Amino acid sequence: MADPARLREEIGRLGIRGGGVLMVHASLGGTGLAPGAVRDVLLDALGPGGTLVVPAFTPENSDTSPAYHRRTEGMSEREKAEFRASMPPFEPDTSPCPTMGALAECVRTTPGAVRSLHPQTSFAGLGPRAAELLADHDPYCHLGERSPLASLYAADAQILLLRVGFEVCTAFHLAEYRMPGPPPIRTYRCVVKATGNWIEYEDLDLHDGDFGEIGARLPRDLVTEGEVAGKAAVLLGMRDAVDTACELMSGYRGEMA
Repeated sequence: MADPARLREEIGRLGIRGGGVLMVHASLGGTGLAPGAVRDVLLDALGPGGTLVVPAFTPENSDTSPAYHRRTEGMSEREKAEFRASMPPFEPDTSPCPTMGALAECVRTTPGAVRSLHPQTSFAGLGPRAAELLADHDPYCHLGERSPLASLYAADAQILLLRVGFEVCTAFHLAEYRMPGPPPIRTYRCVVKATGNWIEYEDLDLHDGDFGEIGARLPRDLVTEGEVAGKAAVLLGMRDAVDTACELMSGYRGEMA
């Protein structure tokens, strides 16, 4: 069984700003840590004036997501149609976010939590600034200037990667929107509010295949590294992460275009 006192000590060494805003990506599998205990330690580190934010994404309600294509691979057209008809609509108050991990689901279901309203890439938060930071999430903008990521950037949030790598660093997507030149666009679809009520929209063609490499290229003085429950934990400023990622992407992605 994990030691709560040790968890508090390990989290405390990372340098989370009291009264600040913290976005967390976490994997607690195999740790023995209860997600509620981790949530509470993070909230204690932030203090009463701090705000905790997690991704609460729901790819399960989209027929344009990689998750859908994996689930329906090998199905007949009839089977695909039946599967699509059974897909759960997004309901901000109740839709779970199982692929985001136990901590994210714990934060989402905590009494008083706030959730943004994007049907695929919502965020959940706890704290005095949660409602402000998660408001006005444009349903046609996943992770760009009309999403909570832009608000978190403006708030000088910190990012904590807790036992996960930069491959899941959502903030890097904001850098994609900020790259110069015409952005690559694609069509997205998802079901909302009631079964059968589908919306279709165009947005940036998001790509996370190089996020691990971007993280490896970040200057080390921008990153605080530690260990939590036997695996790496990384803390960094969101502005530093986004600005540096944008610079890196603009270089080598532009060369590959």
